[in-house]
This record gives sequence, C-alpha cells and structure tokens, in this order.
Amino acid sequence: MKLESARVRLFRNIVDSGEVAIEGDVTCLVGKNESGKTAFLHALQRLNPARGGAKFSVPDQYPAWLEKRDRLRGGKLEEVSPVSASFSLRPAELKTLEARFGKGCISSPSQIVVSRTYGGHLNVQLGVSEEAYIGHAIAKADWPRGTKTGANKVKSVEGLREYLDTLKAVAGEDAERGAVADAILKTLSSDLGSGTLAQAVWAAAEEYLPKFLYFSEYSRLPYSVDINRVLTVAPEKLDEPELTARSLLRLAAAEDAYLKNPDYERRKRELENVANAITADVLKYWTQNPDLRVQPDITQRTVSDQQGHHAVLHELKIRIWDHRHLLSLPFSEHSTGFQWFFSFLAAFSEYEFRDDSLVILLDEPALGLHARAQADFLRFIDERLTPKRQVLYTTHSPFMVQPGALERVRLVEDKGQELGSVVSADVSSSDPDTLFPLQGALGYDLVQHLFIAPHNLVVEGTSDFAYLTTLSAYLRDNGRAGLDERWSIVPVGGVDLVPTFVALLGNHLDLTVLVDGKKGGHQRLNRMVDAGILASKRILTIGEVLQAKEGDVEDLFAESDYLAFLNPAFALALTSADVRGTDPIVRRVARAMGVDRYDHGKPADYFLRNRDQILPALAPETLDRFESLFEKVNATLPS
Repeated sequence: MKLESARVRLFRNIVDSGEVAIEGDVTCLVGKNESGKTAFLHALQRLNPARGGAKFSVPDQYPAWLEKRDRLRGGKLEEVSPVSASFSLRPAELKTLEARFGKGCISSPSQIVVSRTYGGHLNVQLGVSEEAYIGHAIAKADWPRGTKTGANKVKSVEGLREYLDTLKAVAGEDAERGAVADAILKTLSSDLGSGTLAQAVWAAAEEYLPKFLYFSEYSRLPYSVDINRVLTVAPEKLDEPELTARSLLRLAAAEDAYLKNPDYERRKRELENVANAITADVLKYWTQNPDLRVQPDITQRTVSDQQGHHAVLHELKIRIWDHRHLLSLPFSEHSTGFQWFFSFLAAFSEYEFRDDSLVILLDEPALGLHARAQADFLRFIDERLTPKRQVLYTTHSPFMVQPGALERVRLVEDKGQELGSVVSADVSSSDPDTLFPLQGALGYDLVQHLFIAPHNLVVEGTSDFAYLTTLSAYLRDNGRAGLDERWSIVPVGGVDLVPTFVALLGNHLDLTVLVDGKKGGHQRLNRMVDAGILASKRILTIGEVLQAKEGDVEDLFAESDYLAFLNPAFALALTSADVRGTDPIVRRVARAMGVDRYDHGKPADYFLRNRDQILPALAPETLDRFESLFEKVNATLPS
C-alpha cells in the first residue's frame, strides 16, 4: 500500500496535526526544535512498527495538560486513536484482491483508513461492494435455468445466503439446484468465514499494510555488541542500538553458525564478507573521506556466573581503518556524522531487498554531516530508498531542503497549548524560525543559479553593475563592442568582499575580477594568483584601462558626463572648477561636497532612470573608455 496522508491527535505536544498529505517518494518535515516533528514520526511509527516494541502509552504520551481534564470528563483514553493514516492499494495488490473477491469488490481502493488506539487496537475503514463480490461468487457456477436470475437480484451477502437457503429448501429432489446452492455457500464460507466481506477483504489486504521503520540519533550502532543476545533475544526486548546491530549481523548472510564458529579462518572470512559489503555501500555515498574501511572483529572470552557456570561470550567489535592516516579507531571515536550514516546503512540493509511494504521515518538525519555530505545523503535517499520505499524525514538544516522539490516540504509549528503542534504545507507561517531552513535553502540556490553563471564577472558594487550593463547594451545597439552575452555580472558588495567571494567560489567557477586601482594594490587577490585559485590575466583594474595609477568605474565617464547626472541626483550645481585634481573623481566630488564619502549608488540610480536622455549625450571619450574595458574583459573568456 501507498501512504497517502496521516493525522496525529492527542499525542505529546500534538493536539491535532491536521490531515497531512504524504508524497509518493519523499516528505520533508521542517520545523525548529521542540516543534513536534519527532512526535509526529513517533506516532506514525506506532501505527505498524517494523521493529522493536514501540507501543502507545496514555501516561507517557497523552498530552499532560489534557489527560486529567479528559479523564474527569469520562473520556476512555485507551480508546482514543492518536494516529490514523489513509492508504491506497497499488495496482498489483488491487489486482490480486479482485482476483479473489471480484472486480470492483473494493469501492475505495485509494481511501483505506487505518488507525490505532492507545490500547493497541487497530481500526480499519474499508469500503467494499457486496454486489461486486456476489457477481464474482456466482459467476462460475453452472446454474439451472431460472435460478441465476434470482441470485443476480440479491444486493447483500446475507441476502445471498438467505436466497441459497431458500433455493435448497424448495429444490426438493432437484439435486442440481441443491448442488449449486451448496457450492456457492461453500465458496462464501471459504471466502468470508463467519465474518463480513469487509473483514475478509482486510484479512487478505493486511499483509500490504506498510511497516514503519524509525531511525534516529539514538539508533546508532554501539562499538561492542553481544552477539548471542542480539541474535537470540526477542526484538521487542532489544533497544534501538541493539536492533541496528542485529541488522548488521544479518548482513551478507552473517548468521549465528558463522559468527560463533570456533574455526578462526571460517569466522574471519565471514567478517570480511560483511566488511566488503558495507564498505562498498559507505564509500559510494560517503565522499568526505574515501580512504575508510570497515574492520569488524569478534572477540571470544569465557565468563562465569555466580553458580560457577562457564560460558563463551562472543562480542562483535567494529573498528574503522583510515588509510589516509594509516590508523584504525573504534567506531565510537569517529565523527557523529559518520557513525549515523554507517548505522543507518546497517539498519536499512535488513529491509532493502525485501518485497514487503515499508515506510522509512528518519528523525533529523545527517544532522552531524557537513553540508556536502548532507547532499550525499539526499542523493542516497533518492537513489536507494525511494525506488521502493516512501521516506519521511525531519530537519531544521537548510542543506536538507531541496529548493527544486519544495512540494515535499511540510512545516511543523507549535502554536501553544490550545492548538498544539500543527503540520502544514502552507509556507505563509508567521514564525520566522520555522521558515528559516526554507529561506536558507532558497537563498543558497539563488546564489548558485540566479547570480552565478558559467562565466562570471565579479565587480565591487551595484553601481558598477548599473553602469556596465547599461553601457554594454548601448554600445552593442550602436554596432560597437559590449560585454559578451555569456558574462554574468556579480556585485559582491564592496572591494573588501571581493577576495572572500573569490576564495569561496573561485575553485568552482569561471571568474574574472574587475576592481578599482592597480593590480599590485590588491595583495589578497595576488596571493590567490600565487595559490592557483585565480589566473593573473583574470584580474582587471580600472586603472589599466585609464592608464592611470588609480581609477574607479566613475572615472570611465568624461568629467562633464559624470557631473551631468551627479548634480541632479543630489540637487547640486558642481562644475569642473569645483572638482579639480588628479585623483579619482569620487574623491574630488566628496571634497567639493565637504564629506568623506557620498552615496555612489544615488547617481547610478539617476543614470538608470534617465538613461534614454543621458546615453545619446555621452562624450566620445566616455564611450571609447567603456568599449576598451569591455574588450579587455571579453579577452579573458576561455577560448
């Protein structure tokens, strides 16, 4: 069955989550700490747990502030259903059931609602068509003339039984009629027993109900595992780490007879099989350090009890060999991210090749992983889990939210005692903390895809962006050289931020940097050239174009041109006599205005708004300088 939606009520801090639509592949629950994400998964797990003894408990899980009140009101809390879920039958499952009970026997194959009470009782709402079943049950019988017409008029199974009993009674010596009636009654008894059609259909369909595999930080493997206990004790008596260890021991046919074999060579061979299998899995999706290898080992020691009886204790020890540093460490001394990733692979290995339905619930997966490793884990989910399983996971990390798949996101927000925790696909949440992971994911994606292109021209600020884009378009429209259309201009917010931007992205992008002054005056950029992060020819300065010691982008304009749009921008009337000097014009203007620095963006804004009047009046030397700059920039493009 496929999980379509789920609803949690009166469970921990959830009063009513609302009906939560579940995606067919991945559903991501986003919310801040203590918002109710874990509670939602815990409730869902207990609907039909895959492992362990996860059960509901009124004293432990019913909302504490409501329990006493609801008991005093006479509520039977054990009968409350804290979780319900809607399922749909998959085509192959429906086909199998219809082959047994008749085509159309299930009137709502996409709306099977299953819930479980605090007392552990499973309730099922399943729509069936008794008419469809009756048609199926009587279709193959060889009815005597005139008898099948009466059966076709029957609308219920109980009515069919009564009709058949009547047919037998009036048949008398007509053995043929009696035999047909007996055959159909036998079919009804075989299909339905003493129950209803809905009960019989559910008894056949229940095997398709998915189990829920929950995995969290507390499910991580321990370093040392008591093999005998893990393989022999009932699963409901094992804790989460022991259940994960049991999955690991079953990997690669690592059975009791192999692992406890007194023959060292036989035992070692089986351990190597386990190591090879899980190392291959780990390294396929763990790109942080490809030089790791799993090294499980088994120790055997004799222990005595108080009565003096001796027994051999078999313990599995898990070590990780790091070929990069030529040492091995106990599993528990590796990073928490690696421990989590390795442990989940071990837990999932027990279920990966089964055909039974399974929904995987991951509570804050990959929380200890680096951002790139979180991307690896998302790739693991899409490639290994979703082809056969549905996945629900919780997170508050922006890197675990996929901007290209926001339809997967459900926001979880605790709205206080009265409303409790609610789950919604509506991103108009009023809580900025809840929205932050989505905003972070979108912001990172925007930087990567909107502003960052295959070929990037890094400039200091938005005024540079305004002048360069406008003049480039104007020159091209007039048959002169402008910026190559492959360029994406990236303003980084100031000269001090240029080296940081290049350091962060220079190794991964095609960058040319345009800065003020002379190349030799930017020591941090020069160090990047020495480090191989940036090619020397890809650092351009305005000073080179002007053949001057210093120069800003504003100096590409003829002095009269710049003053022509600076003056109206600030309501000034500066003339060339007011801005005398040989230093950059922005400094000369600042002196004339009597300030240390003025807003360079204000003239640029006026220039943009009035470009239709300003551009045709620009001096030839202005156009020549910008054209020269664009030619130098274009020359840095890879051939």
